[in-house]
Amino acid sequence: MAELLLNLRGVPDDEADEIRALLAAHEIAFYETPPSRFGVSAGGIWVRDRGQAAAAGRLLAEYHARRQAAAQAEYRAAREAGAARTLWTSIRDDPLRALAAMLGIAFVVAFVIAILALPFVLLAR
Repeated sequence: MAELLLNLRGVPDDEADEIRALLAAHEIAFYETPPSRFGVSAGGIWVRDRGQAAAAGRLLAEYHARRQAAAQAEYRAAREAGAARTLWTSIRDDPLRALAAMLGIAFVVAFVIAILALPFVLLAR
């Protein structure tokens, strides 16, 4: 019986392609389910043989560890070069978006406070 190896929700295309290539290189039989039409399911990569699922899981864990280490090294290099994206650079690059986000947050906080205070205001009458 098949076993789900990877849910494809939020997985970038390059990562999914690399995982497919990794499974094919290690001759692990797999298949994919497509995403549903209405977004209920994002699709997935399934290992056909449950006996190979443990090996596929180890390969996937090793792959993710390598990918994480590479991303962290890339970020450290960008930070040392002064090219890493920070909150200040995000605000400086797109001030209207930052202002809209702050106004949205303020609106939600004010709305929640108003809803929480409503019973006390109504009881005080």
